Amino acid sequence: MVFFSSLICRLNGTTTKATTHYFTVFHIRNHYTTPAIDESSVPISTISPQDRNKFLANLLSNSNSLARVRRIHGDIFRSRILDQDPIPFLRNNIMRAYLRHDSPLDAIQAYIDMVRSDVLPDRYTLPILTKSAAQIRDLKLGKQLHSVAAKLGFARDEFCESGFVTLYCKAGKFRDARKVFDENPERKLGSWNAIIGGLNQGARGKEAVEMFVEMRRSGFEPDDFTMVSVTSACGGLGDLGLAFQLHRCVLEAKTDEKSDVMMMNSLIDMYGKCGRMDLACRVFEEMPERNVVSWTSMIMSYAAHGRTLEALEGFREMREAGVRPNGVTFLGVLSACVHGGLVEEGRGYFEMMKSEFGLEPGLSHYGCVVDLLSRDGRLEEAKTVVEGMPMRPSVVVWGCLMGGCEKFGDVEMAEWVAKHMVELEPWNDGVYVVLANVYAFRGMWKDVERVRKMMKENKLVKVPAYSSTTTL
Repeated sequence: MVFFSSLICRLNGTTTKATTHYFTVFHIRNHYTTPAIDESSVPISTISPQDRNKFLANLLSNSNSLARVRRIHGDIFRSRILDQDPIPFLRNNIMRAYLRHDSPLDAIQAYIDMVRSDVLPDRYTLPILTKSAAQIRDLKLGKQLHSVAAKLGFARDEFCESGFVTLYCKAGKFRDARKVFDENPERKLGSWNAIIGGLNQGARGKEAVEMFVEMRRSGFEPDDFTMVSVTSACGGLGDLGLAFQLHRCVLEAKTDEKSDVMMMNSLIDMYGKCGRMDLACRVFEEMPERNVVSWTSMIMSYAAHGRTLEALEGFREMREAGVRPNGVTFLGVLSACVHGGLVEEGRGYFEMMKSEFGLEPGLSHYGCVVDLLSRDGRLEEAKTVVEGMPMRPSVVVWGCLMGGCEKFGDVEMAEWVAKHMVELEPWNDGVYVVLANVYAFRGMWKDVERVRKMMKENKLVKVPAYSSTTTL
């Protein structure tokens, strides 16, 4: 590992004759990074710890893969730089890099190493760890971090507080989240955003909107994160009147300094969920800049309303515009095929996802294919897809196949599916109800009675359906 004197000059904005030849300031054999001219290298001792740490932090932030982050971390560890530096700055950047590449366990391990080195976390360390705990659904770890924050005096810090609010909301502990929020009388906008976003993600749209109203009454002006959360909550409620009011708030929150693409995307999603695709189209068409989320929101909205042709046309136009689709885009496309009964087209898009764009299908994508085949009566093909899935099928996937069995009265397949569904959710009365319906479809009344008897023995009762209205 060799440090070059050009580092200091580049950071200070100066150059010298001895350093103008260098384009690379850090050489690690694992990275195959070498200076353009390999001469006049200087020892590590000539570079200040602050400049060295800034460079390494930049190297970590620019890493484009988890493997590269691990290599850089390994080299830093072997160089014993961390042993020479008792402050958490560089360690924070290591943890942040791991979290950015969806590896929260690596971030937590880096924190454990930090504690073992007797280095205390700061106000930037704890939000990273809290987000890691939230990602792996480890509420116990989150509470331990909350205790650490209280002990070090960071509990009311804006970043820490919003992190703990988000953590408790994701864990379904909304009362605890509200307690953290209410305990600070001098809360910042970040805390408001955390509680509104957490309530929205927890399917508490009405409460999220109420918190937004309270925030405005407290004198806070919303930013783009606020508006994305509250428009999403409005979409979940399907309240068109509220949607019009929030559209005005979005326009007021727009700034010239920052791109408004994210907020415009949220409006498309909101109007789509409220059933006004004409307004969603208007927002989309008026956008001077569109990204993959913009196109995906339109495709998903069309698919949700059964407008298959418009969804697939939007996908075609997206590709022509040079925008690369992601996994969510293909989920919308596959959903559109399900609603339109386009079996072969759906299978074609599923293969395109892998062959043309190199995207690995997830559980939801496989579920769409199973649903598509099951609705068309191709139950054996759907079974083959389920058995070939690289992950364990969920109850939802099994339910799609079970729905096909009920529609076409396939007793043998229904019994096979029911066995797997009961293993996953033995308390689910719906499995028995659908199985009984399949037997009834074939006039197998003794088997219907047998299933009903099993429900009584397992103390399972069919929950009656009901309708409800939501008002603000």
